[in-house]
Amino acid sequence: RCRAPSSFRGGMSGKRKVCYFHDDQLGTFHYGPGHPMKPHRLCMTHNLVLNYDLYRKMDVYNPHIATDEEMQRFHSDDYIDFLRRVTPDNINEFAKQLQKYSVGDDCPVFDGLYDYVRIHTGGSIDGAVKLNNKDVDVAINWSGGLHHAKKSEASGFCYVNDIVLAILELLKFHPRVLYIDIDIHHGDGVEEAFYLTDRVMTVSFHKYGDFFFPGTGDVKDIGARRGKHYAVNVPLKDGITDKVYKSIFEPVMEQVFESFKPSAVVLQCGSDSLTGDRLGCFNLTVRGHGDCVRYVLKYGLPTLILGGGGYTVRNVARCWAYETSVALDQELADDLPPNDYFEYFQPDWKLHLQPNASMENLNTRPYLEGIKAQVLENLRALQGAPSVQMAYMPPSLHTDDENEDDADPDQRPVDQHRHEAEAFEHDQDQDPQG
Repeated sequence: RCRAPSSFRGGMSGKRKVCYFHDDQLGTFHYGPGHPMKPHRLCMTHNLVLNYDLYRKMDVYNPHIATDEEMQRFHSDDYIDFLRRVTPDNINEFAKQLQKYSVGDDCPVFDGLYDYVRIHTGGSIDGAVKLNNKDVDVAINWSGGLHHAKKSEASGFCYVNDIVLAILELLKFHPRVLYIDIDIHHGDGVEEAFYLTDRVMTVSFHKYGDFFFPGTGDVKDIGARRGKHYAVNVPLKDGITDKVYKSIFEPVMEQVFESFKPSAVVLQCGSDSLTGDRLGCFNLTVRGHGDCVRYVLKYGLPTLILGGGGYTVRNVARCWAYETSVALDQELADDLPPNDYFEYFQPDWKLHLQPNASMENLNTRPYLEGIKAQVLENLRALQGAPSVQMAYMPPSLHTDDENEDDADPDQRPVDQHRHEAEAFEHDQDQDPQG
């Protein structure tokens, strides 16, 4: 188990103010024996964030528990009702619904499933609320980013699409929201949700072809009706390296920012695009992946940073701890600090990864130049950023007061994997030198 502080405030370094959402309970959920998705990676990530002392530079919160009403802003009522009711003990009573909602092998019914989706979703909504309220410049929820879930269907280890719900929250205050996805898998659930609108642009860099999941994300898929040209897909092949990824990511994103003129950004940082991922086939390092985060943040827009895929857990923790430091503009030593999961990081106990020298990069220059030319041509077809009349502003989901955890820390179970920082419960408890 791992344990997070209810909320403590660290002194902000530099001009960028960052908040971070984590719930210790998330790391205790288990999809089942042999399943590649391991929520335990969130504990490992959080432990590195603590032991690198990054918590001192940002506000750390427990997420609120998302309600059915909140999740039903995108998902169908009957689907959320099913997630609330189904358990491993009564699963046989739901044979028809399991098939209807695509719940089974990839998306199993496990103990605590309903609580799991409510917690990770709550963190993403909370991050959007913090950005809307201008409390922070950047909000981080590594448990979010589950981009495959559909309105009435689970898919690709994802049950509730926290990203769509967070974007809907941002749209209350922001006329245009940009969604960027650097997971190795296409961000199909988010693209589908906003395929017909010009208020959200979705941009996905992903492996495409060879029957790779989910099989969508062709460069020719550009949106429809009012959303035509507001879906951007950059299909890539196996073995892409940091340098090559940068050569297409930055020119495309530069044109996206120039053409769309977003007022807020959601960045999905799936780490299955790293070298050595159990399910992935790219050759990116932690530093190369993090460079994408650094590039996006340089635009200085309100940004929600989310997790996503990532199936070699030690590398997921490395990546998301490093990208937390990028958001905070902090340098991290390559030697990992002592932490509760030190044995996972042998034999070198380093933060950064080396690319696989024997892996061939199948992204030839002609192929990439062709893709880039198509994408840039589609973006140039935009007639400028859409204007949006914001006549009525729906109320925000909740206030900061509702987000505070008032539970007595002395009543919580003792945790053997507890960092000293997790004892801080109030502002006055924080070391003023942090």
